[in-house]
Amino acid sequence: MQCRGLHAGGVPGILCVSSSSNRNVAAEGQSDRNPVHELLETVGHDLVGALSASDQCAYVWDLLSDALEWETNAAAILGLDEIGEISSGKAFESRIVTEHLPRRIAAITACTAHPFDRGVPYRIQYRFRPGAAQGRGSIWLEDNGRWWPGADGRPARARGSVRVVDESFVAEQAAHRSGQADDMAGQLDRTRLPQAVAAVLGRAERKLTTSGFLMISVNNLSAINETFGFEVGDEVLAAIAAIIKSKLRSGDLLGRYSSNKFGVILREAGSGAMRIAAERFINAIREAPVRTSSCQLAATISIGGVLLPDQATTVRQVFSRSLLALSTAKTHRIDSFVCFDSDNAQEIAWQRRLTIADDIMSALEADRMCLVLQPIINAKTRRTDLFECLLRMKATDGSLVSAGEFIPFAEQFGLLTHIDRRTLKLAVGLLRKHPRLSLSVNVSSITASDKDWLTTLRELTGCERAVTERLVLEITETNVIDDMDQAVAFVDKLREMGCRVAIDDFGAGYTSFKNLKNLPVDLLKIDGSFVKNLANDAADRIFVKTMVELADAFGIETVAEWVGDEDSAQILTRIGVTYLQGFHFGMPILVEELPSYSDLS
Repeated sequence: MQCRGLHAGGVPGILCVSSSSNRNVAAEGQSDRNPVHELLETVGHDLVGALSASDQCAYVWDLLSDALEWETNAAAILGLDEIGEISSGKAFESRIVTEHLPRRIAAITACTAHPFDRGVPYRIQYRFRPGAAQGRGSIWLEDNGRWWPGADGRPARARGSVRVVDESFVAEQAAHRSGQADDMAGQLDRTRLPQAVAAVLGRAERKLTTSGFLMISVNNLSAINETFGFEVGDEVLAAIAAIIKSKLRSGDLLGRYSSNKFGVILREAGSGAMRIAAERFINAIREAPVRTSSCQLAATISIGGVLLPDQATTVRQVFSRSLLALSTAKTHRIDSFVCFDSDNAQEIAWQRRLTIADDIMSALEADRMCLVLQPIINAKTRRTDLFECLLRMKATDGSLVSAGEFIPFAEQFGLLTHIDRRTLKLAVGLLRKHPRLSLSVNVSSITASDKDWLTTLRELTGCERAVTERLVLEITETNVIDDMDQAVAFVDKLREMGCRVAIDDFGAGYTSFKNLKNLPVDLLKIDGSFVKNLANDAADRIFVKTMVELADAFGIETVAEWVGDEDSAQILTRIGVTYLQGFHFGMPILVEELPSYSDLS
């Protein structure tokens, strides 16, 4: 059987919708009933309830007429105002990320040996753009179904379901496929690579020989995954692994370390041999274009190396120090090699980062995170209307460590979500303890996409308006710029619960004014860089006045940060700023000082 495109005049959509309930499905006979209902009866259980409960929706697609019938939950699942928006395959196609179309078509039209009476199965993930409805950005869909041929042997009808999945699920599927491919390609998998490194270390110590270990990173893999999909990314990884393997000496080993990193064990190799091998790999990959099912791509690698056992005597040291060397290599150029230097100051910095990461985890586990509060003053009344929560970490000696000293490391080690949840828990606890208190809390960019954080907010507040209406969540403008659709959805959910939302560091980004039209926020916190020299800088006064007038036009209140003197405070009040914040109105106070704070008495 020969496969062809699924409908004439363009790339077919996986799904389509018909406003008619009397469509003919090829090779099935005539029916006046909704084909989706027939599908549901065919599977023999309450599929509607099951799908609705798990963000799935069923469909039946007539490829000949390009019409499809959906179950009634489809519009809600896909984030559409009405399902008629994708009433044809072509209309649905227009909402799928362009780069994902070729592999999607290949998955559905693949000729296989499956019996046609059972249908030819397909399963594919791709990005789908619902549009502006409900403030949703692009979402990942997994499409799982079967197609059957018509009288001419070509695809004529399909049945299946789509479900919304998150990017981590897609990545896990790609990692699973890659893990399966490791054994087939003759590579060491992620379990056996550490075992092989341990064996080489033992042999090197016994025989007093030196071996090398190279940590190889594919530089542009994340861009390839985002643009062409994880399947193409897998093809690139497989091609690079094959190139590296073809350049190994006899006795050397190739293994998979992580999603975009390989490890190479060079037996009985000194520093010179290790450098020669690294340059051999870099040149081979630079000179060999990678052919994929989507297109021909160029790939580059960076390499960090370490000598065994001279520079590393444990498996953990081998991996951590080769990663450190790799990090240095990436700062040089996109395809370079760096050998670990035990005298390098980066080793000290690396160890310091690990120590700080341990301190952060210890502080979280021992409940040594705490808040200090900086007052935010009403510009007209000069009374404190709310406080900004500033996180501090209690050191084991009792001293307080400012967030600026540990947050960057927490971000590097993936601890920001834990910190944001702890900050939220502390803030809500204070709101419950002090009924007249209002607080402003910063949330990181990763929190805006963390469904568990929103769940935590609901659980802690119980969605009680008496609590949520006294809570302001601050998101930075740069985070808004990075993903406007995600920011809009996040803000909508917060405001539905009764929280207010502020844009922090307003003016620091490049699209500030445009963002106001799209994002329904309550407050703008004007970046302090425009405020600190306000009394002496006419240009800053013009910028601040423009921001305040713009915010007023949208009905948004303003907060001026970094107010350091009375002259600046007077200027800001005349301009029309709603709130003032800065050391002129007080240093951050300890939570214990709240009961004696006059504005809360």
